[in-house]
Amino acid sequence: MAGKQKNKSLVLRFVVLAVCGYMIFSLCTLWGELVNSLATSQMLSEQRDEKQAQISELRTLLEAGDEEQIVEKAARERLGYVYANEQVFIDISGN
Repeated sequence: MAGKQKNKSLVLRFVVLAVCGYMIFSLCTLWGELVNSLATSQMLSEQRDEKQAQISELRTLLEAGDEEQIVEKAARERLGYVYANEQVFIDISGN
């Protein structure tokens, strides 16, 4: 009878150890996902702030009623247009 009790105790210890190992593995996995989610959240927050600044700038231009500046800004940024007497320097360093 003592042998059966010892086997049950050994099996119980193994099961508890396996469950603890699984829980630690799950915790580490969830921690990694949390870190990734926080990084993504920070990046999206920065993008939101940039977009809000752009929107604020465009609203200011609209309220000023200077449509010429709006058209010029759009032509420069979106279409890459420049004045005939301007020199354009392109940074090819990749930075």
